[in-house]
Amino acid sequence: MENIEKNFILKIAEKIKIELKKVIVEQDELIEFSLISLFSGGHVLLEGFPGVAKTLMVRALAKTLSVDFKRIQFTPDLMPADVTGTKIFNMQTREFELKKGPIFTNFILADEINRTPPKTQAGLLEAMAESTVSIDGEMFILKEPFMIFATQNPLEYEGTYSLPEALVDRFMMKLIIDYPSIDAEKEILRRHNEGFSSIDLDKCELQTVCTQEDILKCAREIKAIKVDEALMEYIVNIVNETRNNPTIEIGSSPRGTIALLKTAKSCAAISGRDYVIPEDIKKMAIPTLRHRITLNPEIELEGITPKEVLEDILSKVKVPR
Repeated sequence: MENIEKNFILKIAEKIKIELKKVIVEQDELIEFSLISLFSGGHVLLEGFPGVAKTLMVRALAKTLSVDFKRIQFTPDLMPADVTGTKIFNMQTREFELKKGPIFTNFILADEINRTPPKTQAGLLEAMAESTVSIDGEMFILKEPFMIFATQNPLEYEGTYSLPEALVDRFMMKLIIDYPSIDAEKEILRRHNEGFSSIDLDKCELQTVCTQEDILKCAREIKAIKVDEALMEYIVNIVNETRNNPTIEIGSSPRGTIALLKTAKSCAAISGRDYVIPEDIKKMAIPTLRHRITLNPEIELEGITPKEVLEDILSKVKVPR
């Protein structure tokens, strides 16, 4: 990848970050990792308490990129056709016509995805894996870029359904959003006191800083980021350790290995490099692997988290020079 293209990706990422910080306070890692997932062609599972700006971030990102955005509120009575769409018989033309569901867009916010039954959750599998939707035996290609941001509350379990492993594995990253710091919350209050409204983003003077083609160009150029053979082996060793670690019941899938490679390359690109270094892999290992491992029940009872286990693995796997 030539320097001009490398700088192009870096400039695009910096412009997007500047715009998002007009409405998002403090969540630098959330913004950066969301961009990395976008450039890597992946989807994001957001876990956080209500009111920590999950929806606001996705809406602001869509506006900054000038892409279509739709929000789906997942509920127990939501059906797969409510997401994908269906074919309806037109009495006048005597033909079936496609009524597209909200999935026919660029960005989807799947709000409280764990509140809908597995049957409806499974309706997202094809779209997430292939960027296509099949309705009554006919396949439709979705828009590019296509990205799903799904949210779930970490504490509410009543009226929720566990996400199927096949669905969870299709999320490139799982990002955990905590409460803001005291200083950040003061800044949030100050902005609202001065008239900021998360509902009306037009008043926030958010600028569109790139086109959909710019995003697709970034994704294409990131594929050319150089990865040394030793770093490939490093990625494989990290993932393989999740399958042999005694604290882990189920380790990461090969899809996790691929996700770690893709996100490490995107991380390098938005850092202004055309090559991956070990720090890129270390940085992306936790968000790309934490949802792909299942800890042993006794380990979970001790309060140990997937993040802590992965940090331990990263400290033990030999880093290539």
